[in-house]
Amino acid sequence: MAGSPTVGTTFALAEAGRLRAGADKTVLGLGIGSTTVGLEWGQNSLRFAWMKQSIPTFGPIVTDTVAVAATLGIQPRDLAGENLPVQVASSGLPFLHVALNSRTAVDAAAVDRAKLCALLRPLDLKELPVFVFSPEPADDGAMVYSRMFGPVLGIAEDPGTGSASGPLGAYLLKYKTVSAKIASRLVSLQGVRMGRPSRIHIALSSRAGVLEEVRVGGEAVVVGEGTIRA
Repeated sequence: MAGSPTVGTTFALAEAGRLRAGADKTVLGLGIGSTTVGLEWGQNSLRFAWMKQSIPTFGPIVTDTVAVAATLGIQPRDLAGENLPVQVASSGLPFLHVALNSRTAVDAAAVDRAKLCALLRPLDLKELPVFVFSPEPADDGAMVYSRMFGPVLGIAEDPGTGSASGPLGAYLLKYKTVSAKIASRLVSLQGVRMGRPSRIHIALSSRAGVLEEVRVGGEAVVVGEGTIRA
């Protein structure tokens, strides 16, 4: 399961005329099963796509903050603290979510794979992609500033990670960084440090404190096309 390819595929299908203009949704078959994608249309084309994700699950918490900081090449004081623990979260693909206290710390982070594996080994976990973020406010309209390192996936750094963003929203709601109202529409700004900024929209619906729906959305543009001859 991956968010950006799902949104991109939806826009490519719309561009090719494979989606009925004005339809409110389509369904794609992914490795995790049938996945509903909500559609928002502009005057002449698809404007926005919302991928519905599985309700996130939360895994082990990493308590050794000194080792976490060393893994990321930052200082322990750069971590957000015990109220925002370092924790595994997943909507189909697990990530180690690490909250930092500033955007500067997010920009300074770099993953040491050997230290990461050593960090996870006592929890009986294999190497995971790492999602670092900070809720430090700014004037760019983003609730969260983030980066994703996925060397285990063959990705040094990803400019936009939809599969980590649903769990991110659930994490922020779980640990009361955002209210249910704010969680209903928030933005994660990712990829800035690598010069490829992405604005990933996250929408969570909950009732009586119970999370009922998670959606991750965005826009895509066609940058190239070609023909495959069999």
